[in-house]
Amino acid sequence: MNTKSLLQEAEKLKNCLIEIRRDFHRNPELAMEEFRTRDKILSYLQEMKIETITGIARTGVVGIIRGRYSGKTVALRADMDALPMQDWKEVSYKSLAEGKMHACGHDAHMTILLGAAKILKKMENQINGTIKLIFQPAEETVGGAKYMIDAGVMENPRVDAIFGLHVTTQIETGKIGIKYGHMKATSDTIKIRIFGESTHGAYPHEGVDPVVISGQIITGLQSIVSRNIDPRHAAVVSIGTIHGGTRGNIVANKVEMLGTVRTLDPDIRKKVLARIVDIVENSAKALGGRGEVILEEGYPALINHNSFVDIVADSGQELLGQKNVIEMKTASLGVEDFGFYLQEIPGAFYNLGCRNEKKDAIHPGHSNYFDIDEECLPIGVALQVKNALKVLED
Repeated sequence: MNTKSLLQEAEKLKNCLIEIRRDFHRNPELAMEEFRTRDKILSYLQEMKIETITGIARTGVVGIIRGRYSGKTVALRADMDALPMQDWKEVSYKSLAEGKMHACGHDAHMTILLGAAKILKKMENQINGTIKLIFQPAEETVGGAKYMIDAGVMENPRVDAIFGLHVTTQIETGKIGIKYGHMKATSDTIKIRIFGESTHGAYPHEGVDPVVISGQIITGLQSIVSRNIDPRHAAVVSIGTIHGGTRGNIVANKVEMLGTVRTLDPDIRKKVLARIVDIVENSAKALGGRGEVILEEGYPALINHNSFVDIVADSGQELLGQKNVIEMKTASLGVEDFGFYLQEIPGAFYNLGCRNEKKDAIHPGHSNYFDIDEECLPIGVALQVKNALKVLED
């Protein structure tokens, strides 16, 4: 299918895509609770007569389109989960679920993949190879990508390449953003516990104050990035919560803190985590208390494979024009569990513009007012179809 025909086919689906996306938006479900979402996806795929696999990672769904001829296998991925947020928009498709909202565009991602499935299914007799449609839960929380991989979605047949996209209001509709190499950061959770000795607030010398120790530790942690890391490298250490004590006139016996670490380079990651442990343990000891750090490894860095970024760039230039393919020069310190897939197989992740000021599609992801310009939906469909076909035709 030539570029003009592909865009026309995708554009014919626009009204249907908008209807599907708005249904998902009205009915958001949190991570690992995407049961209605799963059933809707299944019904759409079955209506298209696409082979489906369920029972993967609790709510995950995989669709399989087998071409007439043997060849490579390419996967296209969409995430399914919403966020625990209230939808403040006043639109007809506003979330009906109290305290739940598709504030990160996963409703659009699923819709785009369903649209791509429809076009690719029509072409199955012309396709060399296989296409896997991966609908994945829990991108926002536990890293559903890892659960899908552990369940075997990369096998039978083995996937040779994978593509994913993310809508963004930082880029205007009709444009895409690509990034070679590192695109997203590694995330690690740090749990810090400071143990002291409780006493009356009027007699602090009779105890050990973990609140004071915590203050010293927080200040020390902020020196890691400014004094231990080469300023040409990126790292973030943030403490998000701190809890300790019961009353104002009692010196607490324990303080707990929770934070996040974001890095791009594995060596920088190792150094930052080691310094956190040093600062917590030694600062607490110096002030008469005891400190411990529990490290929880998060998502890996999302590192694109450059030859597959080239494929996305080529698809974007053919469909949208060269000036509408924007190369991002710096990586984001945000995270994305698509990185798990790219540890297993080559592929690329890219941004799909959905900004339109006239439609108030200007708010960032994870905003209570987040919305998209739905004109981006057929564009995303055409891009994902084009990316898949380029791999299978190679």
